Amino acid sequence: MAVVGGGPGGLYAAALLKRLDPTREITLWERNAPDETFGFGVVLSDETLGGIEHADPEVYAALRAEFVRWDDIDVVHRGTTHRSGGHGFAALGRHRLLEILHDRCRALGVRLRFRTGAPGIDRLSADHDLVIAADGVHSTTRETYAHVFRPHVAAHRCRYVWLAADFPFDAFRFEIAETEHGVMQLHGYPFSADASTVIVEMREEVWEAAGFGELPAEESVGRCAKIFSDALGGRPLRSNASAWTTFRTVVCERWSHGNVVLLGDAAHTAHFSIGSGTKLAVEDALALAACLEEQDDVPRALAAYEEERRPVVASTQRAARASLEWFEDLRLRVGRPSRQFAFDLLTRSRRVTHDNLRLRDAHFTEAVEREFGCPPGTPPMFTPFRLRGLTLRNRVVVSPMDMYAAEDGVPGDFHLVHLGARALGGAGLVMTEMVCVSEEGRITPGCTGLYTGRQGEAWRRITDFVHTRAPHTAVGVQLGHAGRKGSTRLMWEGMDEPLPEGNWPLVAASSLPYRPASQVPRSLTRAQLTDIREQFAAAAWRAARAGFDLLELHCAHGYLLSGFLSPLTNIRTDAYGGSRQKRLRFPLEVFDAVRAVWPAERPMTVRISATDWAEGGNTAEDAVEIARAFAAHGADAIDVSTGQVVAGERPEYGRSYQTPFADRIRQEVRVPVIAVGAISSWDDLNSLILAGRTDLCALGRPHLHNPNWTLHAAAEQGYEGPGAVWPAPYRAGSRRPRTGRTDAPKLRLSLGR
Repeated sequence: MAVVGGGPGGLYAAALLKRLDPTREITLWERNAPDETFGFGVVLSDETLGGIEHADPEVYAALRAEFVRWDDIDVVHRGTTHRSGGHGFAALGRHRLLEILHDRCRALGVRLRFRTGAPGIDRLSADHDLVIAADGVHSTTRETYAHVFRPHVAAHRCRYVWLAADFPFDAFRFEIAETEHGVMQLHGYPFSADASTVIVEMREEVWEAAGFGELPAEESVGRCAKIFSDALGGRPLRSNASAWTTFRTVVCERWSHGNVVLLGDAAHTAHFSIGSGTKLAVEDALALAACLEEQDDVPRALAAYEEERRPVVASTQRAARASLEWFEDLRLRVGRPSRQFAFDLLTRSRRVTHDNLRLRDAHFTEAVEREFGCPPGTPPMFTPFRLRGLTLRNRVVVSPMDMYAAEDGVPGDFHLVHLGARALGGAGLVMTEMVCVSEEGRITPGCTGLYTGRQGEAWRRITDFVHTRAPHTAVGVQLGHAGRKGSTRLMWEGMDEPLPEGNWPLVAASSLPYRPASQVPRSLTRAQLTDIREQFAAAAWRAARAGFDLLELHCAHGYLLSGFLSPLTNIRTDAYGGSRQKRLRFPLEVFDAVRAVWPAERPMTVRISATDWAEGGNTAEDAVEIARAFAAHGADAIDVSTGQVVAGERPEYGRSYQTPFADRIRQEVRVPVIAVGAISSWDDLNSLILAGRTDLCALGRPHLHNPNWTLHAAAEQGYEGPGAVWPAPYRAGSRRPRTGRTDAPKLRLSLGR
């Protein structure tokens, strides 16, 4: 076996494989000297250490003897320090970690070849049964076989440098410096009894404005020590030939080729702000060794290794990306109240949540809740929120979900039961599906409308039920026009597929089909634009008469108004196409027409796609300006979704994956936002709301799974206040039913024969 790269991952893989089978001949090549390494300290989780202890007790014992352990995190924000405890960290010096692994490899008989470049990867592959490429973020192996591994490397927007201080911090320290050049941050933690790692990070433009790019290395280090002199107690920083760099996220579509396998940073990277690089590499080594033991041959083992590790790594990379972007956009967050800022930082990766943090440090979490305005015993999600003349009793929204169950656009008994059940289930606001403003504006023949009086009367029946039977719940209507995505089959018959017969003509901003097999729409004329604007206003007038409490204008997901906003779907050359301002023109005209007939005391929101997830389409930066334009015209909140604009999109799915877009709009535009997108737990809601990333959370699938989701969330948290009132006939259900006998006597004695 050959190992290319002498970092912790490569060394540990070599030691494990040799320990498991001493007859293996393992050679490791490292081009640097044994004591030559970047960085200073390494943080490992209890989970990783448990795996090491189980696989190699001798390595674990050596590590345990060296570890510095601590529990606290300090967040220093505008001169105020907030400490949160109960986190549990273990760290040691990177040099010492490598020494331990060197000694273990030598004791087991691994051949270590330092200051020696490995032979070419093709030669190694031909001469060995297995080649482990642990050659780091700049992996030569990965680049040699790039056509197989298909790596995607993304550079990011911050510069950072690894430094050290010759004293131990007594906590993991995050400190923010607001300088004349911009915001800078320090990440510091102890790694021995007399030393700490210090990482200084800032946006590229801040780094340039501060002149770091022109300073010699020694002066650059001195400048960092001066900026963060309070954190360092006036003491200096030192470098280890450290250079300012930008972080690069590496994602590979494959991790193996023949008998060559990537490990650690060669296969994937995750931002240092969640302390994951060495952790992932060591866990890779553990998994690879186990798969080689469990499988009959190398190909099966490598396939099993990738199958096991890929979802774990993907989850870590999502968390790391969230953390990385949090620090990249730090300037947007420093204005938050100091304690809320600390909570936001602690929960930035979504791996630490409100409930998890309460377990770790209840005192700190309760202090954040008090500052936020939570009454005693009230989870953040059950605090009220006001939009114009409407006060919602809690922050839960039942997201608009198309049911495709209407006849001639008329909502029937199904809609009454569907929306009524969710209103009884405790949400603060229940939204209808997209209600179409014309017959030809429907998505499918089963879509509801508000273009006839009969439809308005049917909706009135539903709003009356909600207001009478669930008086604490508001009900909102979402108005939209399908545009080029209309005249399709019901979702379960073929989503976005054209009707086999009975199609109606489609219109759109431009004559572009959604998919190659989709119907080609006609580009709207000026006269047709006027007609459609009036259709929206007429539907809004009917919605007001039907008793809806809130109206949302659907400008997302590639439907008609969204089609005007995106440069991928709007290629017009008149006053309604071209620049972002021109693409906004028609949606804003519709908004103004609707706002003019919608009662002044009732709020109006706008749903947008904050990114098209496609090259050349709208980005998060565009979304901020689009939201700003709607807010200037009187939108009371922005409902922030993403994508579904073009068929070739490439979303980055994951838990709460759309919430950063809402967060950014909230901070930059200073408008209330509704966050959506894979928010599934009440813990997530509490975390997002308390951190100040959103004002309301809209959930769809959880409410399909359980109409009483909100009431159950209250019961599970032991909350019985005004934010979640059980309907009188349902109060007996507020306690979970018993599932079996619980009063059986315990066995007390066991008498031997």
